[in-house]
Amino acid sequence: MDLRELSQLLEPDPLDLDLVHAIQGGLPLVEQPYAQIASELNITEAEVIRRLGRLLETGDIRRLGVVVRHRELGYRANAMVVWDVPDDRVSEIGRLLGRQSCVTLCYRRPRRPGRWPYNLFCMIHGRSREGVLRNLDRLIHDCNLGWITHDVLFSLRQFKQRGAKYISERDGSVKGSDQTPASLS
Repeated sequence: MDLRELSQLLEPDPLDLDLVHAIQGGLPLVEQPYAQIASELNITEAEVIRRLGRLLETGDIRRLGVVVRHRELGYRANAMVVWDVPDDRVSEIGRLLGRQSCVTLCYRRPRRPGRWPYNLFCMIHGRSREGVLRNLDRLIHDCNLGWITHDVLFSLRQFKQRGAKYISERDGSVKGSDQTPASLS
């Protein structure tokens, strides 16, 4: 690794910081959101896409995704289904659940021995509790998951939903750093 590569590892590119700042509040709701961001940053749309790909690849941003405010769309019944999947099958079952149209989110978390036996979680949203439970029954049947211990936890209230914040709006500091973008450039 040469000095230039080492410098890039230690000092974020100011344009990358501008790009992260531009996307962390959400993509613009236009036909070509990356083109609009590119215009605001005075770069090409291809450069925006290339830089986002690199930031994802290096782990500087973890993912790009959609925050759906499901209650505003009429989905009032929201269930987290928790599964106690054998560790040697959790990746396989997680991929299977993630492909189901009724599952909006699926992820693995560590068990808490003696307190919490579940290691796989998925969200199912619906307009009613009955609809969610019907979807879950269909999922269990279609995917042959009846052998896996699970529980259904319905949401009682909704908290604020937003995407990850990597750069502080107030002072420009970078998450995980005590420096501001100006001191990083």
